[in-house]
Amino acid sequence: MVTRWLILLIVFLLPLVHPAMAQQKVPLPHGMVFGQRPDTSGNMDASALRDYMGVKKRITSKLKGKVVKVIKEKGGWFEMDAGNGETIRANFKDYNVTLPSDIEGRTVIIQGVAKRWFTAAENQHFAGDTATYKNNGRLKHKISFEVKGLMVYQ
Repeated sequence: MVTRWLILLIVFLLPLVHPAMAQQKVPLPHGMVFGQRPDTSGNMDASALRDYMGVKKRITSKLKGKVVKVIKEKGGWFEMDAGNGETIRANFKDYNVTLPSDIEGRTVIIQGVAKRWFTAAENQHFAGDTATYKNNGRLKHKISFEVKGLMVYQ
């Protein structure tokens, strides 16, 4: 008699408990690596990259910063906070890397190649069309980062 009640209780409660268990996600642990393991010594803050690059168009570097948004999981496309309301758009060199969306808001260390590129408005400025150039004479450029390796820091 008791076993029959126990079986009925399990049959009715299991559907209620199971979806709640499926919704819990295991957080990404510190030290989890995507791609190649980056060298964690001598990395710089992502907000200092623009000044560090100076006039160089391309440099190899290691950055530490917060992931703002995962754009596409396959290929590891994401945006990293670069300070002052700017972002660094990054993607993995190896397209086979899949970056989970749970990494948003986490601090990571990335290693790879930073590249500077100009926006369309700046290209118009260089072509001589200054009517749409509203940057007060300051040249702004976007920075993209080709990631070889990423490690979850915090």
